[in-house]
Amino acid sequence: MVTRPAPSLRADGITAGYGGVPVIRGISIAAGPSEIVAVIGPNGAGKSTLLKSLIGILRVTSGSVFLGTDDVTNRPPEELARRGVGYVPQVNDIFEPLTVLENLHMGGYLLRASQVQARVEEVGQVFPALTPMLRRRADKLSGGERKMLAIARVLMLDPKVLILDEPTANLSPKLADSLLREHVTRLAEAGKAVLLVEQRARAALQVASWTSVLVSGETRLEGRPQDLLQREDFEALFLGAGPSGPARNTVEEENEDR
Repeated sequence: MVTRPAPSLRADGITAGYGGVPVIRGISIAAGPSEIVAVIGPNGAGKSTLLKSLIGILRVTSGSVFLGTDDVTNRPPEELARRGVGYVPQVNDIFEPLTVLENLHMGGYLLRASQVQARVEEVGQVFPALTPMLRRRADKLSGGERKMLAIARVLMLDPKVLILDEPTANLSPKLADSLLREHVTRLAEAGKAVLLVEQRARAALQVASWTSVLVSGETRLEGRPQDLLQREDFEALFLGAGPSGPARNTVEEENEDR
């Protein structure tokens, strides 16, 4: 029996999609303090749809989402940000015309003016590489620097829950490994609940404390990564094998596909 912390964020049997057509069906998932919960699966499994439904971008048509014991189903993203949920999308995650410092100020929009500078310094301790770049325009940053800024901007409000949608997309394997092993792991060690959708499944499994495998909009497997990897059917389920054959992804691949 695996003992997990009381969830900071929990979804119970949620269904959501686009234009009335469900993409995910009956999914339950939870993340508690100091956990990294990785959501993996083949292309089109509904991973990003799940995250968007949790934070109110997409409407949940059945089931419930909780922050602690509070029902926050279909509450707007702005309210969830106020209540301690940080979300970093895969794209459009920074304001390119602004400087690094201005991006951080935008991330701290709910703070009092007297709090902003102190919070910038605290976030700089998490991502020290950004400190010398505070006056640099965001569109001049490298891919790895941009992703650090995207996460740092969300950290300005010191969220209890951090939701990351494919943070290593378009990064080199070396940068991707550094981001997950150093920065994401450190955030969990600081007590944050981290919910991570990741295309590099093997890398995600190496840092996660709990993993859910989505296939065709449903949870097919969940558990500790080391236990899942020992299952004979794990690879087949991850591939989404079915009548039309497996999807392109494998656990070993590190391509840039969704």
